[in-house]
Amino acid sequence: MLKTKAPSKPEAANARLAKPKGPVSKFIAHSYRHFNAAALLDAAKGYETHLAAGGKMLVTIAGAMSTAELGISLAEMIRQDKIHAIVCTGANLEEDIFNLVAHDYYERVPHYRNLTAADEQALLDRHMNRVTDTCIPEMEAMRRIEKAVLEEWVKADRAGERYFPHEFMYKILRGGKLKKSYQIDPKNSWMLAACERNLPIIVPGWEDATLGNMYAAAVIRGDVKNVHTVRTGIEYMTWLAQYYTQTAKPLRNGEGSIGFFQIGGGIAGDFPICVVPMLHQDLERRSVPLWGYFCQISDSTTSYGSYSGAVPNEKITWGKLGQKTPKYIVESDATIVAPLIFAWVLGQ
Repeated sequence: MLKTKAPSKPEAANARLAKPKGPVSKFIAHSYRHFNAAALLDAAKGYETHLAAGGKMLVTIAGAMSTAELGISLAEMIRQDKIHAIVCTGANLEEDIFNLVAHDYYERVPHYRNLTAADEQALLDRHMNRVTDTCIPEMEAMRRIEKAVLEEWVKADRAGERYFPHEFMYKILRGGKLKKSYQIDPKNSWMLAACERNLPIIVPGWEDATLGNMYAAAVIRGDVKNVHTVRTGIEYMTWLAQYYTQTAKPLRNGEGSIGFFQIGGGIAGDFPICVVPMLHQDLERRSVPLWGYFCQISDSTTSYGSYSGAVPNEKITWGKLGQKTPKYIVESDATIVAPLIFAWVLGQ
């Protein structure tokens, strides 16, 4: 009887891939073999494969990932050309800069689950805005940035100029006025890294962020005369449609050249992924390829009608992904998962 060759074990193949990488990647290859751990490694390998084929990656950031200091790993991904565009909430856009200039004034509350209503009121009285276990200091962070960006809003308004929210952030970073206030190593700020590369950033729903509220107040006070001085929403989508049309090309493997790496749910993910069906169905640009890679990190429970918890295959019916698009979902905490995937892609 002929003996059949035993199939290659996945862990052996993963060990070979990790061999030229650093200790974090070797640990992942050796230990992450099943369930969400295996999905994490599969998504990381798929990310690498997409880039190696000549693809680009769009990353979406929801939640409070900037306050969770995702910049420590995200900034290096930007610097090493592993990320080519970012879609984020207004909170993530501004909170990376808040942390940049006020880190020493932040307070961690590890026992946040035990706080009483009176404890929360005491934090409010001290102008400490809590995000889970971390309090952002209003005066040192929010008001300091408000002062700097208000100057830019007023300047643009008086000149009859209009810019996107991220462009105003780039202006204050490039202007250097905040540099003397940096309280973290600048290499750990993803906004600084993005600014240095002039990375495209799309910020849907910016109006509900802290600076969006401050901008509304500036309009109400009359500091800014033209409410449209800050460009938002639909203009971001039209910009993204042009960017996608010009950038997305079919790769050798038949997939599209732009991948979609989604951290969390909400508008940061919902908004940009819709650009493809819009191009196909509303603008009839049928030759534009679908997204070429998809990964979502989320702890949202899959349930009826839940977009954030929907499995990737549901997106096929909406014309966002194809049958053969590499699809990954890691059901876990993005503050743990994203830095590990980034570490693999960076070879750490």
